[in-house]
Amino acid sequence: MTANISDTTNLKTASLAAETFAGARAKSQVFRAADVTVHTEKLEGQQRRILAFTEIPATAEQVWQVITDYDNLASFIPNLSCSKRLSHPEGGIRLEQMGSQCFLNIKFCARVVLDMVEAFPRELRFSMVEGDFRQFEGKWTLEPVAEAQDSIVRLGYDLVIRPPRAMPVALIERHIRNDLSRNLGAIADRTALLFGT
Repeated sequence: MTANISDTTNLKTASLAAETFAGARAKSQVFRAADVTVHTEKLEGQQRRILAFTEIPATAEQVWQVITDYDNLASFIPNLSCSKRLSHPEGGIRLEQMGSQCFLNIKFCARVVLDMVEAFPRELRFSMVEGDFRQFEGKWTLEPVAEAQDSIVRLGYDLVIRPPRAMPVALIERHIRNDLSRNLGAIADRTALLFGT
């Protein structure tokens, strides 16, 4: 369950990472796996901010269709064992998601119920209303790359998390960071499969 972390990337991605995360604290770290850049930032106590982005050769609308295919996300997102819509008391979008991880040879399943707020096709916000974490909220962002000759969208994921007290925060952070590299890659693969990009 580990990603192949590489310190090399093209200059454009490195420059973009520096611009995107210019305000990060000194204790933060940037990791690159394949074409995914992941940045972690230590906040107060056990709270962490994890940001990831990649560029996908597709339109924002096409990537949006993939990330909002809520009931089918578990079919192509690694370590997501369940994703399904629930009824929302106010008519919004509510999801239940379950992920499974192995920590020190012990299987750990985490469940979250998320309220989603869609701002098509640029931003998808989520916040936990129930679950195994003390905090789990953030957003997906989709930004067309203006200078690109063909359609390319920069997909970003911004998560603020506070893990359960019983779980070591460094372990949770490392696994989420590795999973994000795989998850964003899986979204790019799914987009290519559906739209032939």
